[in-house]
Amino acid sequence: MEMQERIYLTPTPVRIWHWLNALGIVTLCVTGAQIRFPEYINIFGTYKAAIRLHHTAGIVVALSFALWLFYYGVIAKMLTKLYVPTTQDLKSGVIRQALYYFFYYFTGTKSNPHEESPTNKFNPMQKGAYVVIMMVLVPLVIITGAILMNLEPLREVLVLFGGVRVVAGIHFLLACALGAFLPTHFYLATLGHTPFAHFKPMWTGWEDHHSDH
Repeated sequence: MEMQERIYLTPTPVRIWHWLNALGIVTLCVTGAQIRFPEYINIFGTYKAAIRLHHTAGIVVALSFALWLFYYGVIAKMLTKLYVPTTQDLKSGVIRQALYYFFYYFTGTKSNPHEESPTNKFNPMQKGAYVVIMMVLVPLVIITGAILMNLEPLREVLVLFGGVRVVAGIHFLLACALGAFLPTHFYLATLGHTPFAHFKPMWTGWEDHHSDH
């Protein structure tokens, strides 16, 4: 018999951060594409307009990242517990979760090996991805973006990194890696008991947890 339980999974500050961050990153991707390829893309009218909007979105993403870090690191004090994979996650959890995503989900022969809870929100694959994204890619994108926004004051720092072209190239490659995560993130979010089950907590905070008893 299938049982259903409602779990308050996503607090309000996290939901605000998520959508603010999502809007900022999408804006950065679109404006960044115009800045990088102005001869092919012209969505915002002028090159300068795209740069201004790109800078504004970058500041929003940097502030939202600070909000996320402060909330989980200082207020909730769950940053490591939620986002850093455990030894068990690395030994067998990642393999079990990958098998579910790429095989068992489609055959329906096994249920999701990960059960979400407020203190264990992410499966081993998600933890590994978020460690790379939130603790490596996002900070590096913010740092390189801040350098490019402040070329004159940070000229000496720029020289240490190899000049404008090197920093701009690194920033672009990091942004591409971050942008590539978006469709993957969206697709995996549809792999709940219904295609929109994992979207609901990001709007209401509550998720319907289904289990067989």
